[in-house]
Amino acid sequence: MISLNVNGRDYAVQAPDDMPLLWVLRDLLNLKGTKFGCGIAQCGACTVHVDGRPVRSCMLPAANVGSREVTTIEAIGQKESGRRIQQAWLELEVVQCGYCQSGQIMSAAALIEHNRSPDDVEIDAAMAGNICRCATYARIRAAIKSASRT
Repeated sequence: MISLNVNGRDYAVQAPDDMPLLWVLRDLLNLKGTKFGCGIAQCGACTVHVDGRPVRSCMLPAANVGSREVTTIEAIGQKESGRRIQQAWLELEVVQCGYCQSGQIMSAAALIEHNRSPDDVEIDAAMAGNICRCATYARIRAAIKSASRT
C-alpha cells in the first residue's frame, strides 16, 4: 500500500513500489491530465509538482514520493502562479495540438512561482526538456513573460 497526497487529498493505493507516479495518477487515481510521452523523462509531458518542484512522473516510483505533496495539472489553477499561467496560455492562444501542454504549464508555473520576473535565459533553462512537436515555443515564452508581469 502506497500513501500519497495528491492535489490536497490523501490517498492509499494498492500498487507495486516501483510503479511510476504517472501510472498511479492516471490508472489508479483517474487523473488523466498528466500525459505519457516518452517514458524516459526526456519530453516533459508527464511533469507534475512534488513539493512545488517540477518532476517527471514517468520515471519517479510512486513509493519514493512519501509524504511530499503532489500537484497535477488538475489542481495547478488553485495556486496563483498556476492561474496566471493558465490565463496567459488562453490569452496568447499557446495551445496547438495540446498534448504537451499540461507538462509545459506545470514547468512554467513552477518557474514563476520561484522567479517572478524570469528573462529569456531563465525561461529557456526552466523549460528545457519540455518538447512541443507543434513548436509553440515562442508563444510559450510570451505567455510566461505575460504571466510573470501580472
